[in-house]
Amino acid sequence: MSERDMRVARLHGAGDVRLHTEPRPAATGGDRLVEVTAVGVCGSDLHWFTEGGIGDAVLARPLVLGHEMAGVVRGGPDDGRRVAVDPAVPCGVCEPCRDGYGNLCPDVVFAGHGSCDGGLRQFLTWPAHRLHPLPDSLSDDDGALLEPLGVALHALDLARPRMAATVAVVGCGPIGLLLLQLARRHGATRLLAAEPLPHRMAVAESLGAEPAAGAGVADVVFEVSGSEAAVDTALRLAKPGARVVLVGIPDGDRTSFSAGLARRKGLTLVLARRMGEVYPADRSTLPPRRLVDLAPLVSDVFGWRGGHRAEDRRPPPVEGRHSPAALTEVTAPAVTTS
Repeated sequence: MSERDMRVARLHGAGDVRLHTEPRPAATGGDRLVEVTAVGVCGSDLHWFTEGGIGDAVLARPLVLGHEMAGVVRGGPDDGRRVAVDPAVPCGVCEPCRDGYGNLCPDVVFAGHGSCDGGLRQFLTWPAHRLHPLPDSLSDDDGALLEPLGVALHALDLARPRMAATVAVVGCGPIGLLLLQLARRHGATRLLAAEPLPHRMAVAESLGAEPAAGAGVADVVFEVSGSEAAVDTALRLAKPGARVVLVGIPDGDRTSFSAGLARRKGLTLVLARRMGEVYPADRSTLPPRRLVDLAPLVSDVFGWRGGHRAEDRRPPPVEGRHSPAALTEVTAPAVTTS
C-alpha cells in the first residue's frame, strides 16, 4: 500500500464487511482531511451490519460505517489539531434548520448512512465547521464517545425531568448508561434500570441505579433498546402523567404498544432523533469536569490486523437483539496491531 492509499472497511451486504485499499481523499473548499484515530461501533451500525439497512434506509452501494469518530487534522490551517467529528451536516437553510432543529433536517448528510461514507477508514474529508477541537484532557476514545453523549443530552432535554424525580432507563447500552449519569446530575434522586444482560446491569448498578420493578414508579422513562418488549416495560414503569422518551431504534422500522395503557395513564410519548448542537457542551464541560464518566463505556478496542472486527462479534443467545459487546467497541483505523 502506497502513502497515497488507505485502508477502508466497506459493508457490501448484511454480515459482509470487506477490507479495501483505496486512494486517500483530498480536502477541497471548506473541508479538512482527518486521520481517523478512533471510531465507536453504535447499535445503529449493528442494524446496518445484521440487516443491510436501518429503518427505511437500505444499503444501495458498499458503505463505510461509523459515525462516532475522533481524529487529527492533516494539512491546512488546522494541521495537527485533534478533533471530534460531528457526523451530521444539516443543510442550514430549510425550515427545521432555521428553527434550530438541524437534527430534523430532511436533507441532512450523515456519516455512515445512506450514500455518505463514515469513519471506518484511515482518512476522511469533512466540513471544518463540523470538527470540534478536543482538549488534552479527553482521549481519542473519549472524542468518539461524544456522539452518543450528545444523543443522551438531547434525550434528556426532551424529557424535561424535574428535580428529585425518579428516572427509569430501559436498555443500558452506552446511551442508557450515559442517561443514568446525566439524570443524576440533573437532580434525579432515584434511578431505575431495566436490562437483560448481566454485565450491562452491573455497570448500571455501579452508577447508582437499582433494578426496575413494579408499575407506575417513574416520573420519566427513557426507552433505549428499540424492542417492543422494552417499550412495554417503559410504559409499565411510567407513572400516570409521565413522559416516556423513545430513543431506541426498532428492527423493521415499526413499534407497537398498548394504546389503552398509555391512554389511561395520560402519558406523553416523545421520539428522539439523533441530537442537536451539543458538541460544545460535550467537549468543554461534561467529561473534562468529570460530570460524566466515559471510560466504562468502552469494552473492546480493535485495530486493522489480528483478525478482529467489532461487527463480526455475534450477540450472545439471549432473548431479543442486543449489542454483541459488553457495552461498545472502538476501532482504531490509524493504528496497526498484531
